[in-house]
Amino acid sequence: MTLNKLEPGALVADQVFDAIHQGITNGDLAAGQRLRIRDLADQLGTSVMPVRDAIRRLEESGLVETIPYRGAVVRAFTAHELLNVYAVRRILEVEAGKLGVVNLDKPELAVLKDQYDSMKSALAGGDLAACIALDEKFLSTIYLASGNPVLFETIERLWIQCRAYKLIGARRAVAEGKSRLLWEYQSKILKAVKSHDVDLIAELTDQSILAAMERIRQALPSAAQD
Repeated sequence: MTLNKLEPGALVADQVFDAIHQGITNGDLAAGQRLRIRDLADQLGTSVMPVRDAIRRLEESGLVETIPYRGAVVRAFTAHELLNVYAVRRILEVEAGKLGVVNLDKPELAVLKDQYDSMKSALAGGDLAACIALDEKFLSTIYLASGNPVLFETIERLWIQCRAYKLIGARRAVAEGKSRLLWEYQSKILKAVKSHDVDLIAELTDQSILAAMERIRQALPSAAQD
């Protein structure tokens, strides 16, 4: 596990939070891994105080939990918990897609096309973390057009909670020669957005998340028993 040292000139507390947050969401800090405050401070080149504050903030966001006799660890979701996250995402993202698709204009459509192309390029280059980040930006453009910032912020928090697992799933898909799973729905969503088709965007969003939930069940068989 390697974290980059902090850059001078910016708020140390925010940099520490961002560094640990990124380490968790990109998989460098694995689920269940203990977060030793002094070790993290040494790696980042800072005192322990901003690290303590960052861990507290990460607990509030649901990415870290404190376990008796172990201290702070990267939160590991059970299969059941992860499916619950996706079930809520399914409800919220279908609604956000329906609201957003009617409000997108030509400049935003051009942005979506660029984001989609960038996502495919990142996938072709093997940068799966960038691919997932660009996928979220692509969906963000649609969901922000809903005009409901609370809806979008709730979705974004759920994305953060399951991003490390999305990366694991993406790596598995590539290893199994199924990388098309990472972009096939987005290509259809892009067409639906261009025609402002509310029913189709709802159907595609629903299918995309249901397919992700099925992959979770296959990867984590205990999920089928929960």
